[in-house]
Amino acid sequence: MKQVQNWFLGGLLAVVLTGSALADFQKGQRAFLAGDYATALAEWEPLARAGDAGLQNEVGWMYAQMKNYAEAVKWYRRAAESGLPLGQYNLGQMYHNGTGVLQNHAEALRWYRPAVEAGNVLAQTNLGVMYLNGEGVRKNYRVAYMWSSIAAARGNELARENRDLAAKRMTRKQIDEAQEMSRQCTRQNYKKCRKLAPN
Repeated sequence: MKQVQNWFLGGLLAVVLTGSALADFQKGQRAFLAGDYATALAEWEPLARAGDAGLQNEVGWMYAQMKNYAEAVKWYRRAAESGLPLGQYNLGQMYHNGTGVLQNHAEALRWYRPAVEAGNVLAQTNLGVMYLNGEGVRKNYRVAYMWSSIAAARGNELARENRDLAAKRMTRKQIDEAQEMSRQCTRQNYKKCRKLAPN
């Protein structure tokens, strides 16, 4: 089964499509689901250029699948700058891994943080990884545990593994503190969690 981004599964569109735009979208959707990215791009790029952040992200994802990472970054950036959390996560990941851009952990953090606050579980997982490994931030096992625990509670298996790795490097008191930080951060809907454990 083809991977389909979260917004697509929910059927969310940033703009209401009618007439020929709707037909173009539907043709692109059929092509996308069939793995025919060239046709999907031909149909969706004009709609993405018109400002649909969800389609901008999907266009970026298709370029990434075709290993045209520079174009993927361009479209992820448009989606991210439009405020789409999935676009912010994807752009952050490109900087985190150095795919299509020079690796830059500060830029990765810049894009992960708003996605994290919007509740993107993948960004939460990756932020935990960055604190676990000291990538762009000072290594901090309590913060790594907090973000990994939050993402693990939301079903992310990698986050569960990272939480357990962090716990092996922590005292019982530090684990208790990190668990409380996780609870507080969740109660705050992931907003202002940096204040719980400034780094």
